[in-house]
Amino acid sequence: MNLNAHFAAAIEAALTALKSEGALPADLEVKTIGIEPTRDPTHGDLASNVAMALSKPAKAKPRDLAEKIAAKLAANPDIAKVEVAGPGFINLTIAPRIWHGIVKDILTAGATYGRSPASGTKINVEYVSANPTGPMHVGHCRGAVFGDALANLLDFAGYEVTREYYINDAGAQVDVLARSAFLRYREALGETIEIPAGLYPGAYLKPVGAALVTEHGAKLLDMPEAEWLPIVRARAIELMLAAIKDDLATLAIRHDLFFSEASLTKSGRDEIAETIADLRTRGLIFEGHLAPPKGEKNDDWEDREQTLFKATDYGDDVDRALVKSDGSYTYFAADMAYHRNKLKRGYKQLINVWGADHKGYIKRMQAAVDALSGGAMKLEVKVSEMVNLLRDGQPVKMSKRAGTFETLRDVVDEVGRDPVRFMMIYRSPEMKLDFDFAKVTEQSKDNPVFYVQYAHARCASVFRQAAEAMPGLDLAAAKAADLSVLADAGEFELIKRLAGFPRLVETAAREHEPHRIAFYLYEMASLFHAQWTRGNDSPHLRFIQPYDRASTAARLALVGATQQVIACGLSVLGVQAPLEMR
Repeated sequence: MNLNAHFAAAIEAALTALKSEGALPADLEVKTIGIEPTRDPTHGDLASNVAMALSKPAKAKPRDLAEKIAAKLAANPDIAKVEVAGPGFINLTIAPRIWHGIVKDILTAGATYGRSPASGTKINVEYVSANPTGPMHVGHCRGAVFGDALANLLDFAGYEVTREYYINDAGAQVDVLARSAFLRYREALGETIEIPAGLYPGAYLKPVGAALVTEHGAKLLDMPEAEWLPIVRARAIELMLAAIKDDLATLAIRHDLFFSEASLTKSGRDEIAETIADLRTRGLIFEGHLAPPKGEKNDDWEDREQTLFKATDYGDDVDRALVKSDGSYTYFAADMAYHRNKLKRGYKQLINVWGADHKGYIKRMQAAVDALSGGAMKLEVKVSEMVNLLRDGQPVKMSKRAGTFETLRDVVDEVGRDPVRFMMIYRSPEMKLDFDFAKVTEQSKDNPVFYVQYAHARCASVFRQAAEAMPGLDLAAAKAADLSVLADAGEFELIKRLAGFPRLVETAAREHEPHRIAFYLYEMASLFHAQWTRGNDSPHLRFIQPYDRASTAARLALVGATQQVIACGLSVLGVQAPLEMR
């Protein structure tokens, strides 16, 4: 049951009754009924400002109108108490049987609890998109996890999601990669090499050199660079991309599509030229000069007449170059063509997850998307701030020579997938994050991922203990239990928080904020552990009552519902829900 929708409908029914009785104008239009959980539990469970919102068109004082609505609601069996507060708020206390029904709903829905039906709305989430010039490093980790969790959340909320990775496999950086790999190829053939400045020195290219020897022997040495470069470049990109996918797999991060930048100008088409021509036809391209950039390096700027996009017409600070002096395209031109390709694929909503070092690129890309789509496609950029790695509170210096951590795989190998994923989501991505190796493996309340997973495992443990103490008491018995015995304040607090999960999913998906799920799970775990502790102090509140099968079955229903909601939330975050903790 969606509590807000259910009780908004009850208020609407009350208004309809008042209109039919002549107590309200028959033509009174009710567009939406505001209803929210109360901040103070002494004020009930839900509050509505409908009387204040309708007082003017109803030509009534807000409090008087609220009193009339409250009188109608008082007869509703789903409402235990209704009060009018302040200038005209209507506070509702929900009947216990409704809360008990929520527990049953959760157990019936299982893994689909909180999931919205498919809306048919397409959304493209592009994340990671690291250059295929080396292994994934820690700097990529947070954006990768955030993008993946956001895609999971949107899918759970009913969107049709495409998870996309843009492969930057065109331009100067991949030629540098090829030349670096060629040196490792010569090394694999027995030469002693020196890697000059400007090339990639990483030992990760040695396997690429070895693979080239296996496939080509020494033949590449007899070729001029113009011949071996495309061969080496293609193989190096292929092997680097395979390594990147393998690194991402350690964090259970997946993509539906890997889109090649080079494909924009292959297969007999030049989508970049098509994009420029399209913009020119619409009067959005001109030939002109750019002023020198202020305070920042801009490799696209040249002091000459050049082909420019009218980015300032769409909110950017300056117009943007699309073609370099040598006739090649700028990075921005390729990015425009790529986003035009997304438009052609039918997307109207785009989310790009970028590192903080790309903040300056947001305005121009949003201007481009606005121009390309005529305002029909929207681009939101989520910025992932840097992660500070700490060991016992001290910064970890990023140096392989010093034997300290640098790659994503290093971090996952040390602490495990779940702590990395949960902690990378446990802060809004715009906030800098301290990741302490000691803290994220600590078994305490101060370690959120442990605390949440422990709550799930503890729920499973309750069921194992119940089955041992009272054979036959399992989830099926819990589903059939009489829940009226659940009357303790702590039990109701737990149920009320469980009931809020579907609404939380809707809000988190709408705001594109998966960290809300992580916060919620920590709060849920805290409530569950607190209720467990209360049982230690007050035996009649324990989940297992050895001499009372009915009470135990009812409490197992509550434990099962708690376990299920935690499992649903962890699934959205891509974190495992263990049945036991080691």
